[in-house]
Amino acid sequence: MITERPVVVASPGELARAARSERRDWAAVLRAYLALTKPQIVELLLVTTVPSMMLAAGGWPDLRVFAVVLIGGALAGGAASALNCYIDRDIDQLMRRTKRRPLPAHSVTPRSVLVFGLTLAVISVALMAAFTNLLATALTAGAIFYYDVVYTLWLKRRTPANTFWGGVCGAAPVIIGWAAVTGGVSPLGWALFAVVFFWQMPHFYALAVKYKDDYARAGIPMLPVVRSMTRVNAEIAVFTVLTVAASLAAWPLGLGAIYGATALLTGVFFLFEAFRLVQRTRRGIAVNPMRLFHASITYLTILFIAVAVDALV
Repeated sequence: MITERPVVVASPGELARAARSERRDWAAVLRAYLALTKPQIVELLLVTTVPSMMLAAGGWPDLRVFAVVLIGGALAGGAASALNCYIDRDIDQLMRRTKRRPLPAHSVTPRSVLVFGLTLAVISVALMAAFTNLLATALTAGAIFYYDVVYTLWLKRRTPANTFWGGVCGAAPVIIGWAAVTGGVSPLGWALFAVVFFWQMPHFYALAVKYKDDYARAGIPMLPVVRSMTRVNAEIAVFTVLTVAASLAAWPLGLGAIYGATALLTGVFFLFEAFRLVQRTRRGIAVNPMRLFHASITYLTILFIAVAVDALV
């Protein structure tokens, strides 16, 4: 005798809950992939790229080139960050600051992150190749390679000078945008590159001081982990001075009074915050290094807004 199994029919409420659960799962996956691109870093990169393009063009650049560099630059930054997450997945799970990232949290698989990062990299370079020029394309590909292979795989885990050498790819968007507009890079473009390059040391050293124990736990030889605070303070002071000096050196190379006044005022502000940290640390007074970290972002943002305004005036 064959007995038929009863057909189980889900109630409308159960179907609705299943649909909501599926939507939440998809939303969680999308959020995970977005987090892999580190949007806050991409945003900061674009803050320097757009004004540089405007200055190179003497106003608004060609809209097609402008859009391609924005999209291609965002994809390139996202690709580099995703591949960085893939490479650093072993140390990210050891650090409190990074253990909630998608890979340590097991929101996505390593293979999918690798494919995602490489796909973004190919698309970004292809866009630059199709719509800009050889120099901008080569710089874009080189920046991704440098960040993930030279910095993340090699320098980051081997030398306390990792932040210094890693600064090259962090400043690259300035000259990528410039090259996309003009086909080359002028002394003014290199001066702005120097500003962003030197700026990264006080910016990231402040972060490394805050998360010193995290880096030590993961075995990353960041400067505050393997050197004294006296040495860290000295480098913060020197590179802040070099940042402001580079910003002022850019002024006579083709910028006007709006930029000059802004560079002077924001330079004083940045120097004050850096030397405040140095002095208070030297005296044994408790400090919050994140104050300098956030001040550095404010400094760079205002300075490059002044670059954009100067390009339009």
